[in-house]
Amino acid sequence: MIQLKYQSAPLTVDEKWNKQSQIIDEDKPRRQKEIDEWLPITGSRNAKWWYSTFHNVTAMVGAGVLSLPFAMSNLGWGPGCVILVLSWVITLFTLWQMVEMHEMVPGKRFDRYHELGQHAFGEKLGLWIVVPQQLICEVGVDIVYMVTGGNSLQKVYKTVKKDKDPIKLTYFIMIFASCHFVLAHLPNFNSISGVSLAAAVMSLSYSTIAWTASLHKGVQPDVAYGYKASSTPGTVFNFFTALGDVAFAYAGHNVVLEIQATIPSTPEKPSKKPMWRGVVLAYLVVALCYFPVALIGYYTFGNAVEDNILISLEKPEWLIITANMFVVVHVIGSYQLYAMPVFDMIETLLVKKLHFRPTLILRFVSRNIYVAFTMFVAITFPFFGGLLGFFGGFAFSPTTYFLPCIMWLAIKKPRRWSLSWIINWICITLGAMLMILSPIGGLRSIIIQASTYKFYK
Repeated sequence: MIQLKYQSAPLTVDEKWNKQSQIIDEDKPRRQKEIDEWLPITGSRNAKWWYSTFHNVTAMVGAGVLSLPFAMSNLGWGPGCVILVLSWVITLFTLWQMVEMHEMVPGKRFDRYHELGQHAFGEKLGLWIVVPQQLICEVGVDIVYMVTGGNSLQKVYKTVKKDKDPIKLTYFIMIFASCHFVLAHLPNFNSISGVSLAAAVMSLSYSTIAWTASLHKGVQPDVAYGYKASSTPGTVFNFFTALGDVAFAYAGHNVVLEIQATIPSTPEKPSKKPMWRGVVLAYLVVALCYFPVALIGYYTFGNAVEDNILISLEKPEWLIITANMFVVVHVIGSYQLYAMPVFDMIETLLVKKLHFRPTLILRFVSRNIYVAFTMFVAITFPFFGGLLGFFGGFAFSPTTYFLPCIMWLAIKKPRRWSLSWIINWICITLGAMLMILSPIGGLRSIIIQASTYKFYK
């Protein structure tokens, strides 16, 4: 008796493809989750509310606070005070908008600035609007902080050694960069919380030193509060540069959604409540740092103040050395805070688009290349004051002053001529003016300084 065996018909090419696609599709959520847990922004979501306080203080209070007396000297008492207060109010308002928009879609979190931009403007347009500006901001800050760290280390060296033939700035920038080749490999935002906390404490400390030392020094005998430039065009350009300095000082919005992404969230306890509590406390600290330094520093030195207030304060030497070392510690933390979203973008591109495996070697190579790049640019163009004005106006004005307002109008669609509509359009108008005017002055300052600067000397 012949026994027949049942054999299934061989699969066609289309059936094989569909079966393989089904397996891949089922595997996608698991792989996506593994990648998200590896990426810096979404790798850890167990932050406390006070983490957002010192992260925001570290992001905002930095090199910018030291340039505020110089900005006041170019703005004058009246315009300077108005612009400082107005900037504080506007940026607090736009920061509140971003915190609110983080979880505006039920069941979804906009963990990155560009994700919110994509929701507001569309998948492709949102990327093109947000990502270039965010990269300019974050990479620009890291370059400026390389210069700031090197300047502060050089100031300490000069104060201690009083050497007639001092070590050039290039080497101090390289010394400052060396620690970032190590710290850059901390995996995610929560892993740098200790560095960020130390940086926040340092920022409050050196800001306090700056204004108390100025107060102790007293008003200088030959102090003058008029505009320093001898010509009208010079005065106007300096005014524009000062606008950029102020914009740079209030730049923390580029990392706010990434900071909020680290806070746990449930429908009953959304992350916006602890985040906003931390932001309010952070802004109180910002006010304690900014207003005394700006007003007392300008009151003491007038228009003779340097673009870094600590350079104007020569004595007591031990205090100036301490303050400069505090600045170094702070900008170390700030550099890492602004670098983390850049690392996230780079690693997302490498893993999700170019399909590299998410390994430690990939992270080691990509992050070291980024640190080396920012160090090279800082060594090549160490124009501290001009860099603040240029980056502050060109990049920070949109992302800080008016892009959140545009996204709010696009998503929330408040009624025309309502209070919300009017406030948002006022912020957009002022921010756009700031974006157009301040880079002009910053670029002029860079050109003037570059005309006498010798590369790598």
